[in-house]
Amino acid sequence: MARSYRSLILPLAAMTMSWSSLAANYQTYDLEKFLQEFEADSASVLNQLPAKIDHQPLKSNTPFATSEIATREFVEAKDKLRKDYCKNIDGVQVCLNDLEGRAAISANDRAEDLVDNGTILINTLEQMESKSLRNGRLTRQPWSDDYWAIAKGILGARYADPDKGNTFDWKDALGFVESTPATNYVEKNNQDLLSPSEKYDLLVGDGKFELTQAMWNEGREYYEQSGKVEPWMGICHGWAPASYMVARAKKPVKVVTPDGTNLTFYPADIKALSSLLWAKNETETRFVGGRCNTKDPKRDANGRVLEQDCFDSNPGTWHQTIVNQIGASNRSFVMDATYDYEVWNQPVVSYSYRYFNPETKRAASTLDQAKVSMRDFRSDKFKKYRSKEAHSVVGIEMEVEYVVETQPVQRDVDSPDYDATTTALYRYDLELDQNGVIKGGEWYTNIHPDFAWTPVKNAKARSQADRYTTGTWVPGQAIPGQWQKVAAQASKAGVPLANIVEGLVKQSQQ
Repeated sequence: MARSYRSLILPLAAMTMSWSSLAANYQTYDLEKFLQEFEADSASVLNQLPAKIDHQPLKSNTPFATSEIATREFVEAKDKLRKDYCKNIDGVQVCLNDLEGRAAISANDRAEDLVDNGTILINTLEQMESKSLRNGRLTRQPWSDDYWAIAKGILGARYADPDKGNTFDWKDALGFVESTPATNYVEKNNQDLLSPSEKYDLLVGDGKFELTQAMWNEGREYYEQSGKVEPWMGICHGWAPASYMVARAKKPVKVVTPDGTNLTFYPADIKALSSLLWAKNETETRFVGGRCNTKDPKRDANGRVLEQDCFDSNPGTWHQTIVNQIGASNRSFVMDATYDYEVWNQPVVSYSYRYFNPETKRAASTLDQAKVSMRDFRSDKFKKYRSKEAHSVVGIEMEVEYVVETQPVQRDVDSPDYDATTTALYRYDLELDQNGVIKGGEWYTNIHPDFAWTPVKNAKARSQADRYTTGTWVPGQAIPGQWQKVAAQASKAGVPLANIVEGLVKQSQQ
């Protein structure tokens, strides 16, 4: 039986327990309370949203409307966009559109297909213990950025203009921009208030503002078809990888345009262009997990999802992925959860896990205390789904911290202090073979990280146009004439030049 709140409070009153010990005991109580509830009514517990803590005063918000959450239409929206993610497997391109989700670990759901140390995968809990990998944190935190909603014009949004309004009505947002052309701001020396794409257009000497036009045109097609642009649509798929593949823009960069106009690119502008660069260019990518477009998949009497294409990534895959990538390789990856309307393309920062015994439903301080053999696991609700190689099962409670989006703000400095992160709590068990190798597992909540991806290490986002940007951009001078011509052409497709974006990033470091 779980200890009561009284048993936690009395030691504090008697001053016989430190605050850290009290916190640890409270966590134990919370875990054991959850496990007892799971034992009593697993169907209800499996459908709960995982507990989350926002670490900044500005709480992260879901981009989905209340109606989309109530009807679970957000599931279909996520599936529609991420189905085109592709990776190269032995020279063959495989896309999520070709795959289904997975229950047991399978050929398309292997941690070694994502992590940097895939050829020497750490795949036993004993190894993780010996290498002190029960927790891990990146030495360089990914940076927060906006997801740059299409409804607001993506990078065409004048986020710094106090008169802009805060509407997700694409037509109203466009009307404001059209009523006050960018040239008006330049004439009044108010170019600081321009959008990131307008500043880019001025930097490359593009009087037609091709990049800005491309930004607004992305919403035009949606608006003409349905009369609206969904507020959740944006470029989070570009921000998430850019946040750790591109160095943080730390300070403003002052530049001069071909006609001699002075411009300032603030860190928010540079991060926006980095996010767009990674959203618009294909890079070699690795991923694990599957996809599901069913809003309400079938479940068994215990609440476990039955449809294999909606079970998605196995807990064993997830555990090995995060421990090997964050803990061992010290590099982030992007997580997603199909049925969680608050988590979508979020770069992971850290993790920490502890054990519980699946049979006794009690927290365990050691691996041996948490491990239960299959023959002794009499209360197993997932018995018929277990791997044939499963020799024992261990319970895991993991805290996962990830970076979330923030509103762009013009600042003279950017640092992790301005990022926003959230910690989510996930519970599951792991199936181990007789050698302790992780062979599978079962989720204790249906809302969990079910898809993970990352560009390969040292990947670069490049367009075809970048190969024509010969020469060097000297800080303090206008960009080379050849670059101006190439940039205008690339901008028509909504693509910024990597050499320009990376040049701004580099100058912001100096």
